Amino acid sequence: MHKVSFIGGGNMAAAIIGGLVASGTAPTDIEVVEINADARAQLAARFGVVTHGDLAHARLHPLLVLAVKPQTLPEVAAALSTRLAGHLVISIAAGVRVADLSRWLGGHARIVRSMPNTPALVQAGIAGLYAAPGVAAEARSQAETVLRAVGGVVWVEEETQLDAVTAVSGSGPAYVFYFIESLEAAAVAQGLAPATARQLALQTFFGAAKLALESGEEPAVLRQRVTSKGGTTERGIAALDAAAVKSAVGQAVDAASRRSAELGDELGRLA
Repeated sequence: MHKVSFIGGGNMAAAIIGGLVASGTAPTDIEVVEINADARAQLAARFGVVTHGDLAHARLHPLLVLAVKPQTLPEVAAALSTRLAGHLVISIAAGVRVADLSRWLGGHARIVRSMPNTPALVQAGIAGLYAAPGVAAEARSQAETVLRAVGGVVWVEEETQLDAVTAVSGSGPAYVFYFIESLEAAAVAQGLAPATARQLALQTFFGAAKLALESGEEPAVLRQRVTSKGGTTERGIAALDAAAVKSAVGQAVDAASRRSAELGDELGRLA
């Protein structure tokens, strides 16, 4: 693994740093530029990484992860633009398109854009990645290694597909939490104690997802296996179908995808 520099030391950066250290990267091979002194102190104490309060003191290792808020990226990129040579830049800034980032970086072209999600905080994330044209296979592999430190990775061939990735897996944890909330509330309405309702809802989601992942079978097949003819599950699924839940999920993903595209347009006009 190459040495890595993180510009920004927030929650997602910390998660990736923790994953890299756990998978064997030496803490001294990781540097973090973070303006918040408390955050710097926590990163240094927790992982033993090298920290800096500003870019001027950073070495800027060959792998550079941009983990700052999208709105601050034009300013950060401008400061970086004169210091980049063969660096591979990995951006986890939501919504910022490669063409805009390249422009802000003074034309730098070795860019991989990533959309991770919050389960990365517990090393159970999934990230969508897109490589700018001309990024070699070796560089793509390096970017993949960084994101695999906190979960799975999928590549998309068209950058616009990252809007769909954002809508499905980026926003997706919120959809899952929404359904967990709903299931928990329904359990309480049936007379179960709140603590029992939460335990049942959480473990059911965790167990079902684990079964789906490990069995390798289609979710529809697994669903049918639970749904005995004339039984309780069949009645419950019929109620979900009557309420058009599947259609509502599709509408949610479509709405989120369209908003992702709008945000990309808005961020592109920042500088």
